[in-house]
Amino acid sequence: MKLSVIVITKNEAGHIGACLDSVAFADEIIVVDSGSTDATCDLARQHGARVIVTEDWPGFGPQKNRALDLVTGDWVLSIDADERVTPELALSIQAVLQAPDADAYRIARLSTFCGRWIRHSGWWPDYVVRLFRRDAGRFTGATVHERVQVRGRTDTLEGHFLHYPYASLEVFIDKINRYSTEAARGAFEQGRRTSLLGPFGHAAWTFIRHYLLRRGFLDGWQGLVLAGMAATGSFYRYVKLYHLGRTR
Repeated sequence: MKLSVIVITKNEAGHIGACLDSVAFADEIIVVDSGSTDATCDLARQHGARVIVTEDWPGFGPQKNRALDLVTGDWVLSIDADERVTPELALSIQAVLQAPDADAYRIARLSTFCGRWIRHSGWWPDYVVRLFRRDAGRFTGATVHERVQVRGRTDTLEGHFLHYPYASLEVFIDKINRYSTEAARGAFEQGRRTSLLGPFGHAAWTFIRHYLLRRGFLDGWQGLVLAGMAATGSFYRYVKLYHLGRTR
């Protein structure tokens, strides 16, 4: 079975080399870039990827579908630039493609934050469907938090991704701001609205869910920060949704 890897990028020079090294076993690597101003595209080409640059940014789901439309393999592995395939996962992928018994496979992600591998807080095992038959999967059109919609049976692979999502707290805060804007816009376009008290209620519940119900307190001070950041993101999202409802 021929395996194609797809990656979407923008200014990922610090990650793309290690990411593509971890999937060097693939038959084809396609990188769809949305206008990087650093060395991302050059580095991707140096690591054997076919690079396509788009002039616009339609959102995560549509951009990944653009990459999906370019593959020629029977199977597709979707990976983000800040993720790595571990040797154990690579062997698992290669083994299952010899005799696949499902149409798609979910894979766990182990993420790091401020020097600690996070094993609670809702961050582990964080299963994501990333390996699928080309003709059996398609990404949702969501601008953020996209996922693969599968036609057929889904199973779970042994092994996991290593995930390096935030180079610094500044990057994390900036991402919360950007993602909350896109999430609020998407919710508004779907007809959702909220009250003035909505952001406060959602933020409080998000903190309780992450820190207590998902045992974020077992992740040390990083777990407390993550719960606070998640609550902040929820607050931003619903404040922006409320503002859209008031101004439009």
